[in-house]
Amino acid sequence: MNWKIIGLSALVNTILTIILSLIFFPLFFLGPLTGGFLASYLSEGFEDYDKMDEKDGAVVGAVSGLIGGIVIGLLFILGFGDINAITGLISTKIGIINHITLITGYIIFQFSVIISFILGLVGGIVGVIAK
Repeated sequence: MNWKIIGLSALVNTILTIILSLIFFPLFFLGPLTGGFLASYLSEGFEDYDKMDEKDGAVVGAVSGLIGGIVIGLLFILGFGDINAITGLISTKIGIINHITLITGYIIFQFSVIISFILGLVGGIVGVIAK
């Protein structure tokens, strides 16, 4: 695997997802798809053979999506304060806000990793097919 390409694709995934989720939230899925697509489209193969198939594209896209999903989850929780807005929508009780904040933060982190992983995988497959 070419880790420079995977890291660059994870960065593209993170930047696009953050920008699109702040501008128009339903378009956030384009970030992981683009990151996975770029990871597999720019990869040249592995040591044993030069040609990439759909399985290889899925692996490269999934790794890119996983890295991007971790960064996205951490940025959403730590950087943008979305956790407070979501918690405010879910709960109006002041006594349980700390527990709900932790649980909501964990759920947001897990969803961002899982969604980015799956969409990166799909983008990786599409990148190999487009190649």
